[in-house]
Amino acid sequence: MEKKDLKSMTLEELTAEVIAAGEKAFRAKQLYQWMHEKLAADFDEMTNLPKSFREKLAADYIWTSLETVDVRISGVDGTRKYLFCLEDGNVIESVLMRYKHGNSVCVSSQAGCRMGCRFCASTLNGLARNLRASEILEQVYRIQRDTGERVSNVVIMGSGEPMDNYENVVRFIRLLSAPEGLNISQRNITVSTCGLVPQIYRLAEEGLQITLALSLHAPSDEVRRELMPIANRYPLREVLDACGNYYEKTGRRLTFEYSLVKGVNDNLEEAKALARLIGGYHGHVNLIPVNPIKERDYVQSNREAVEAFKNYLERQGINVTVRREMGRDIGGACGQLRKSYMDRKEA
Repeated sequence: MEKKDLKSMTLEELTAEVIAAGEKAFRAKQLYQWMHEKLAADFDEMTNLPKSFREKLAADYIWTSLETVDVRISGVDGTRKYLFCLEDGNVIESVLMRYKHGNSVCVSSQAGCRMGCRFCASTLNGLARNLRASEILEQVYRIQRDTGERVSNVVIMGSGEPMDNYENVVRFIRLLSAPEGLNISQRNITVSTCGLVPQIYRLAEEGLQITLALSLHAPSDEVRRELMPIANRYPLREVLDACGNYYEKTGRRLTFEYSLVKGVNDNLEEAKALARLIGGYHGHVNLIPVNPIKERDYVQSNREAVEAFKNYLERQGINVTVRREMGRDIGGACGQLRKSYMDRKEA
């Protein structure tokens, strides 16, 4: 019989499981607190649980714990990039970024990715598998334990397409924001998607208060298809209609992620087309100077082009920021550390 994953269970599910195992219901709350509030590394730390109960849990259930393979710390801004190993040998990345408003962690939702975006290192080896909710949670927990600092913001923008692992990602959000656990406000959680239309509509019905970030990256289907294969399946109009529905149902302002690639999508004509495209949406544009990766020939836009693009959008009344480059000196771009590790291992 397949073992159940303790750390992926809600408190209600855990209570039912504990009672079925012949224990008192209050043990479930103790166990839940050890996992999601005290962030126990193993069962031995759970000193107020009977030893016989801990032994039964260890024997009958999955205990999700990530192994830290590598940690790189930026000498420029203190960003910490983690490489974690899963129990099956797959590796994933997470990043801790420190801001004035608090610590933000970027987590992976899949080992690898099958979306194939041309500028992203995460896609180069394809998709290995989806992560369980507990494996996404454990990235936040591990980093908080390692630093001793509270995490206040979480972005699901690491390796993988979150909407391609829908059920586990939604379960992760509910567990992360549960008052019995870390109790991180849903308003401080952002989910990024390259534009899986059915899942965006589905997310709007979940009753969550998270921020939806669309990886837009181009103002036309033609250019977007060049950068993102998913655009062949879902044209911009369908994607934006789904995003508009998300705003109507949740009242949450949209974020449009736009990676600037020199000579591809960074000129003023593109800026004008982008302003026309999203002008009617309640959104914020996050301009991202693309992080070059050696497997692609894309080049980062120069500072003048970035500023001109930003200034034009602002003149059209669009709220826009240029994302700070965090961890550039440690391979901060999504998938870079994982890819270099896999290349070394293969060699």
